[in-house]
Amino acid sequence: MNESPDILYRNSKRSVQQVSMKFQRELLHSINWNARIIGIKGPKGVGKSTLLKQRIKEAFTDESKVLYVSLDNMWFANNTLADLVEYHYTHGGTHLFLDEVHKYEHWQTYIKNIYDDYPTMNVVFTGSSMLKLTKGEGDLSRRVAMHTMNGLSFREYLMFEDILHHEKLSLDDILTRHVQIASEIAVNVRILPHFERYCRHGYYPFYKEDLEGFHAKLMEVAQQTIELDMPAVDKVEYITIQKLKKLLGIIALQVPFVPKMEELYRQLETSREQGLKLLDLLERGALLGQLKTRVKAFKQMSSPEKLFLDNTNLMYAFNPNPAIGTVRETYFYNQTCHNHELNAPKQGDFLVDGKYTFEVGGVDKRFEQIKDLPDSFLAIDGVEFGRGNKIPLWLFGFLY
Repeated sequence: MNESPDILYRNSKRSVQQVSMKFQRELLHSINWNARIIGIKGPKGVGKSTLLKQRIKEAFTDESKVLYVSLDNMWFANNTLADLVEYHYTHGGTHLFLDEVHKYEHWQTYIKNIYDDYPTMNVVFTGSSMLKLTKGEGDLSRRVAMHTMNGLSFREYLMFEDILHHEKLSLDDILTRHVQIASEIAVNVRILPHFERYCRHGYYPFYKEDLEGFHAKLMEVAQQTIELDMPAVDKVEYITIQKLKKLLGIIALQVPFVPKMEELYRQLETSREQGLKLLDLLERGALLGQLKTRVKAFKQMSSPEKLFLDNTNLMYAFNPNPAIGTVRETYFYNQTCHNHELNAPKQGDFLVDGKYTFEVGGVDKRFEQIKDLPDSFLAIDGVEFGRGNKIPLWLFGFLY
C-alpha cells in the first residue's frame, strides 16, 4: 500500500454523517442485510449511494467496523482494493460498502476473493444498471444477493415531497378497486398538478438539488451513462459510443418511435445485428424502453414494435415540449414495466402480463379500438378518478 487509507475513513465518516434519514426508499428495509455479499444495481442518479449511507447511519454505532468508499476515488490510482480490504480487516473492520464497482477493473474477481479469503467480512456494492454477474472471471452469480433500484415511482415522489404517504398497490387492486382508492386520495390531495410536476422532474431524486438546472444535469447523466458506464461494463468502443449517442438522439425526437428498422440501420451506418445490440445497450443503461410482441420477446435479438425513452423526465430533458400522448404512454410503460411483463398487443397500446390490454389516452379516449377484447381497460389522463374499466393514468404510479 503506497498511501494510508485514513482519508477514505474520514470521507466515509463525513458523508455518512451528512446524509438525511428523512426519506427512505423501501428497498432499504426489504434487503436482507445479513447476506455476506449484496449487490444493488440501477440507473445513475436514482439514489444508490444515499441508500448505502443511510444503511450505515441506521445500523452501525461503531464506526471502526464499517467503511463506505466509491471505487472511482483517486486513492485507487496508486493502491488496490485488496490493500484496502486487508487494512480494514486487520483494523477490526467487518463491513465494506463499495460504490460504483463497475468503475474498478476486475471488480468481480476482487469481490470473490473477499468472499473466499475473509469469511467474516460483509460486502455491499452498487453499480450501473448494466451490471451483469458473468460466469467467467470471478463468478459471483451464486454468491451475491442482487437487487435493482429504480427511480422514484409517482407514489414515492409524493412521499419524498411529503404530500401523501400511501402503501403500494397491486395491479389487481388498481383494476378492481380504482374508484374507491382514487376517490380516497383525491379527497385529501389535488393529485393532477403533482402528477404533471412528477412527469417533468420527479423520477430522479437529485432534482431537489437544483430544480432549474435539473434537465441539463439529466442530459449529463445520459451522456455519462453512454461514455463512461457502458465502456466500463461492456468494453464498448469509441465508434459504438458515437452511434449510441446518435441513436438516442434520433429516438428522443420521435418517441414513441415506431421504428422502420432498415432506415434506422442506414442512418447509423450499421448492420441489423449491431443495430439491435445498440438498442439493447441503451435499454440496459436505463435510457430506452423497447416494446416487443410476446413472440419476439422470447428471442434474444429481435426488433421492437415501439421504442420509448426510459422515463418522462428524460423526455422533457431532450425536448421541453414533448407530445402529451407520448408522455402518457411513456409514463404507463415506465411505472408498469418494473414488476410486470409488457408487450405490444395486436390491438391497443400495451399487453400486461399476457392478459390485460390497455389503451392510454386523454379524457376523450373511447373503447373503440379494444371494445371487443376481454380484460381491456383505458388508462385516462386528466381525471382524478375513473369508473368501470376507465382508470386514472396517475394511479399506475402506485405499483411500486
